[in-house]
Amino acid sequence: MSAADEKLSDPGLLGKPGAIYAITTSKTTHRPWWKLGGKDISFAPVDPDSVATSNTASTEDIETSTLHNIHGSVFDDSGAAQFYQPIEKYEGAHRFDPNATWTAVEEKALVRTLDRGNISQALSDNMLNNLKMNTNDYNNSMTIFYVSFLTAELPSQLISKKVGPDNWIPIQMVLWSIVAICQCLITGRNTFYITRFLLGLLEGGFIPDVILYLSYFYKNKELPARLAWFWTSYMSTNIVSSFLAYGILHLRGHSGLRGEGWRYLFAIEGGLTALLGILAWFYLPPSPTQTKSHGLKGYLRGKRGWFTEREEVIMVTRILRDDPGKSTMHNRQAITPGLLWASLSDYDMWPIYLIGLTWTIPMTPPMNYLTLTLKALGFSTFNTNLLVIPSSVLFILQLQFWTCISEKINQRFLVGLMSQVWVIPLLIALETLPQKFPHSNWVRYAISSLVVGYPYVQAILVAITSRNAGTVRTRTVGSSLYNMAVQTSNIISTQIYQNKDKPLYYTGNKVLLGLAAYNVCLFIGAKVYYTLKNNQRDRVWDSMTREQKLNYLATTKDKGNKR
Repeated sequence: MSAADEKLSDPGLLGKPGAIYAITTSKTTHRPWWKLGGKDISFAPVDPDSVATSNTASTEDIETSTLHNIHGSVFDDSGAAQFYQPIEKYEGAHRFDPNATWTAVEEKALVRTLDRGNISQALSDNMLNNLKMNTNDYNNSMTIFYVSFLTAELPSQLISKKVGPDNWIPIQMVLWSIVAICQCLITGRNTFYITRFLLGLLEGGFIPDVILYLSYFYKNKELPARLAWFWTSYMSTNIVSSFLAYGILHLRGHSGLRGEGWRYLFAIEGGLTALLGILAWFYLPPSPTQTKSHGLKGYLRGKRGWFTEREEVIMVTRILRDDPGKSTMHNRQAITPGLLWASLSDYDMWPIYLIGLTWTIPMTPPMNYLTLTLKALGFSTFNTNLLVIPSSVLFILQLQFWTCISEKINQRFLVGLMSQVWVIPLLIALETLPQKFPHSNWVRYAISSLVVGYPYVQAILVAITSRNAGTVRTRTVGSSLYNMAVQTSNIISTQIYQNKDKPLYYTGNKVLLGLAAYNVCLFIGAKVYYTLKNNQRDRVWDSMTREQKLNYLATTKDKGNKR
C-alpha cells in the first residue's frame, strides 16, 4: 500500500459511500441523470460552507489573498487537511503550500507556459499485391498487432510507473521506429506478421503513459483538452503522412528497395520517429518540480528549467487542491501486487471499460479500409492518399469541438453518445445504397469520409477514467485497462470486413449497425449508473455531522474512489 493507504487502514464508520464520479457539492439538490450542467469536485470538503463560498464568490477555480475559502478545497479545513497531506517522497512535497495564494492571471500564464501511422498509405501503393497477400491477410495482421498491443499494455504501464514516463516514452519511440524501418525489408506474409507483432508490443502502453504523465501537470478539468490536442497531433501526422506519401510513393520504379514506393515510405517515416524519440529523452521532465537539466538528461530544457520557485509552488498546490489523491504515490514508485489487485477489482470503473470495449467498432473498419475502398471505387494511388485528408481534418474538428462542449456543459457520457448518433445514419446509407448509380464513387467517398471523421470522444472517456480513479495506482492501472478494452475492440473490428464481402461490405455494415445500437444503450446505462451511485454516496455524506466526517476520514478503510 502507499503511505496514504496505510494510514487509512482502520475500520470505517459508516461503510462505503460509493464511487467518485462528477461529484456534486454537499447539501445540493440531486440532479436526474438526463440533466446537463453541475459541478465537479474530486474530494468533497468536510465543511459545506467552504463549498458554498466557492459557488457564490467566484467563477474562477482560484484562491486569492482576499477570498480565503474561494477554492472549497479539502485543505481549507484545518481539521481535515491532515488526512490529505502528500506522502514524504512525493516529488512536489517541498513546493506544496496549502496556504499559497495567486491570481487568475498568474495561473493562466503558467498553464500557457506549460502548453507550449503510415500503413494505410502503403496499402494504397499495391503493398498487398507485391507481397502476394489479400485483405484477409491484412485483417490477420491487424489482429496480431492489436493482440500484442493488448498484451503489452499493462506491463508497459507498470514499467513506466517504476522508471518514469519521461524515460519510458522515448525508449518506446526509438525501439518502435527501428521495427517500423525494418518493414521496408519484409518479403511476404510471415515477415509482415512478425513486424506487426513487434510494433504492437512496443506501442502498447504508450497512450496510458501519456495520460499518467499529463496528470502530473494538469488539473482534472484541464486534462480532456490536452488529451484532445494529443490526438489532434496524431491525426495531423496522418495528414502530413498523406502529403509525404504522395511524394515518396513516386519513388516506385527507382533503383533500391526493389523499386517499391511503400518500402521507401516505411524507411523514411520510421527514421523521423526515431529522431523524435531521441529528442524527447533530452526534453521530457519527470515532474513539474524537476524541469532543470542534469547532465545530458533534459539537456534541451536548460539548467534553469521551466519554472521559477513560485511557479512550482503554484503548479503543485493547484494540482493537489484539485485532486489530493495525486500525492499518494511519487513518480518513481512501483505498483505492488496488492495495489494492482485493488485497482483491477475496482468494480466502479468497469462501466467505463465496458464502453471502451465496443464504442469505436462501428467506425473502425471503414477507417482501416478507407484507402482500400477508394482504390476499389476507381481512384488512383496518388489521389487516394490526398482524398483521405478531408476525413482527417473533420476528425480533428469534431475531436476538439465535442471535447470542449463536454467540459462547458460538464457532461461526458451524454456527449460521448454523439459518436453513435453520428454514425448510425451513415451506416444505414452505406447499407441501403445500390451498387451502381450516377456518381456512386463520389457519394460513397463522401459517406465514408463522414464515418471516418466521426465525433472522436476518446479524450473525454480517457479523462473520465483518470478523474474517477481517486488514487495514482488506480489511475495507472485503470488507464491501461480502459485502453486494453479499446484495443480488444480493435481486434474485433479487424474481422468484421471479410474478403468475400468486398468491395462494399454489406454484411459487415449490418454488424456495425447492431453494435452502434448496443453502444447507445451502454452510454445511457453508464450515465444512469454513476448518477445513482453518486446520489447514494452524497446522501450518506450529507447525513453526517462534521465530527462524524472527520472520524470517517481518520478511521475508514475505504481508499481512492471508495472513500
